[in-house]
Amino acid sequence: MAITLIRDISDTSSYWGASWVFGCFPDVHIVCDAPIGCYNLLGMAVTDYTDALPHMANLTPTAIREEDVITGTARALIRTVDDLRSLKLLDGKRLIVLSTAESEMISADHGRLVAQIDPEARFFWSRSLEQDEWVGRERALRFAWEEYGRPFVDPAAPPRPGTVNIIGPSLGCFNAPADLAEVRRLIEGIGGEVNLVYPYEGSVASTPKLAEAAASVVLYREFGEGLAQDLGRPYRFAPFGVFGTTAFLRDLGALIGLPPERVEAFIAREKRTTLQPVWDLWRGPQSDWFATVDCAIVAGRSYVEGLRQFLGEELGMQIAWSSGRPRRDDEPDNIEIRRRLHAKAPAFVFGSINEKIYLAEANARATQFIPATFPGPVVRRTTGTPFMGYAGAAHLMQELVNRFYEMVFNFLPVELVKGTGDRGPQTGDRGQTSRHVEPSTSAETIPWTKEAAERLSAALEQVPYLARISASRSLRLAAEQAARGRGATEVTAEIVEAALQHGA
Repeated sequence: MAITLIRDISDTSSYWGASWVFGCFPDVHIVCDAPIGCYNLLGMAVTDYTDALPHMANLTPTAIREEDVITGTARALIRTVDDLRSLKLLDGKRLIVLSTAESEMISADHGRLVAQIDPEARFFWSRSLEQDEWVGRERALRFAWEEYGRPFVDPAAPPRPGTVNIIGPSLGCFNAPADLAEVRRLIEGIGGEVNLVYPYEGSVASTPKLAEAAASVVLYREFGEGLAQDLGRPYRFAPFGVFGTTAFLRDLGALIGLPPERVEAFIAREKRTTLQPVWDLWRGPQSDWFATVDCAIVAGRSYVEGLRQFLGEELGMQIAWSSGRPRRDDEPDNIEIRRRLHAKAPAFVFGSINEKIYLAEANARATQFIPATFPGPVVRRTTGTPFMGYAGAAHLMQELVNRFYEMVFNFLPVELVKGTGDRGPQTGDRGQTSRHVEPSTSAETIPWTKEAAERLSAALEQVPYLARISASRSLRLAAEQAARGRGATEVTAEIVEAALQHGA
C-alpha cells in the first residue's frame, strides 16, 4: 500500500468554501456545527489575514462539547439557535446550518432537525472530509440558486437586453475587489449593464434576479461555471491580457446585443489610455528582457491560464512550469514544486506563501516572488491591483518592469568604504560629504583552477539570465577575496563552494 505525503496544503475544504459564499449574504446567518476553534479560524483569523475583515459577523459555531460527541450535536444546535434568537441576531435573516469535518465524522446530519427548528432554515451537508474549497464554493452557489432563486423565477420571462451577471467573487478569493472592479469597468465601458454581482454583492432576496441577465461573466475557472450553466444563459470567463481582453469584449458585446461600433470605440479609447503604459514599456529599453527570462506560476486555475496567455503568448516570456488549483494530474504537487525551486528557481515566481518559503529555503535571492494566490498573509482589498482585463495587463507589465530593475539592483556590487573609522562622514566647506576611499583591489587578478571555473559556471546556470552577469562578477570577487584571506595563490573549487555557501 503506497502512502502519499501531502505537504503544505494549498487549498481548504468544501466547508470553508461554502462559508465564504454564504457569508457574503447580509440576510443570512450561518451556524456551523463545529467546535469553537472552527469559528476562530474561519470567522476571524483567515478573513483578517486575507480580506482584512475583523471577523465574519454572520457566522456562529454550535460549540460542540465532549458530551455532544457521545450523545449527538442536536442539543448543541438547538442551544445555539435559541441563543441567537434571544440576541435577535436572526431577525430578518435566513438560517443556514453547515456541517463541518468534526460533525461529519460523527454523522451529525441535521436536515430534519433544522426543518423542525425553522421551516425556512436550510441544512447544507458540506462534505468537508472529501471535497476541496472549489467544489464547496460551486456547490454553495448552485444550492443558493436552487433554494432561493429558481423557485421564484418565471421561466417564461425574457432576459433584459444588455445586462450581465458577474458570478464568483466572494470572501477569501485572492484579489477579488480589484479584478471585480476591472471586469465591471469593461462591461460598462462597452455599454453593458451589470445586473448582479453574485455572491459578493448579492443576497437571498436578490438571488432570483440572476435570471434577468442576458449573459454572465464567470470570474474564475475554479468555480462558478456550474451556476452559469444552471441559469440557461450564455456565459464567458473573465479575460486576461491585451489580446484576450479585446476578443472578450467583442464576443460579449455580440452576446448581449450591443452595437459593434460602440465596442470598437471603447477598445480604441482604452488603447490610448489604460493600455498606453503597456505600449510604452514594451517599446522601452527593458523590452528585450521579456524574452530572456523565465517564470513559474502557482495559482488558481483562472490565474494560471490567464498568466500563461499574457506572459507567455503575448509578452513572450518563458513559462518554466505551472501548477493550478485545483491541480491536474500532469501538474507538479507541492513536493515537486519545492524540489524544482531548490534545483533551479526561475527569474519570477507567481505563487503563495508556500512558494515564498521554498525560495527562502533555497536562498534564491535572484528570483522575484509575486503573490498570486492564497494561502498567505496577503491583503488585496483595494481596486488598484487587478490581474484581469486591460488594467490587469498594465498593472502586471509595470510590476514586471519594476521587478526587472530590482533584480539587477540586487546584484550590483557594493564597494566597501574604508578609512572612515567610527567618526561617520566628514563635511567640507560646501556641506558636501567627503570620505577617504582607499584604492580598490577588485582589479587585481588571481589564478583559477579548472575545477573552480567549472564550479562557478555550474552555479551561474542556476541564476536567472538577467542577473547572471552581475552575479558572475559578485561571485568571482567573493571567491578571490576568500582566497586572499586564506593566503592561497589560486582559487580552488573548495573556495568557490565556500563562497557559494556563504550566500555570495
